[in-house]
Amino acid sequence: MNLLELLQNQLSEPVVDQLSKTIRADKEQTVTAANGVFATLVSAISRNAAKPESGQALMKALDRDHDGGILNNVMDLIGGAQQRDKTTNGLGILEHVLGGKTNNVVQMVSQTSGLDFLKSAELLKVLAPIVMGTLGQTKRQNGLDLGGLSQILSGTVTQAAKQREGMGLIEKVLDADGDGSVMDDIAGMGMKVLGGLFRK
Repeated sequence: MNLLELLQNQLSEPVVDQLSKTIRADKEQTVTAANGVFATLVSAISRNAAKPESGQALMKALDRDHDGGILNNVMDLIGGAQQRDKTTNGLGILEHVLGGKTNNVVQMVSQTSGLDFLKSAELLKVLAPIVMGTLGQTKRQNGLDLGGLSQILSGTVTQAAKQREGMGLIEKVLDADGDGSVMDDIAGMGMKVLGGLFRK
């Protein structure tokens, strides 16, 4: 099972249309950035799931707030029609998943997709609940414990690393200590590598 494929399947034409309108961006850039957001969040969640304490916190969050029901109303979520609660609170999810790395991740998405910082941040906020909903649905439908979920997450990341040039850059950003050097690396990379990072 590949979680990134499940997430990319959410990017139907109507969803991409609504996403691009919501963040006021070109459709192609939106898709590129969305794929990058998915890859980054799955990588970050995989790292969290591998640690006992944060892994148990993830399982509790999935059981309590993210059963996958949100996937039945993706258009409402993207359009802002859904009432904001823990299930749809993108900022809260990003804080838990990325911690102090959120700004670095927004910068990476911005520089790799060509979207500006604010649009990249909005996209992360909108897509984070969809990532958690997909993860929760996968856990529920397959009766997964933490070990099983962690295995699917790490397998997805490993497979993506083989298919996507520059995937290791995500790990660098997630490992960054905030000194900005990783962002300098991103800024100095050629667009060919950056384009390969977020492609399907």
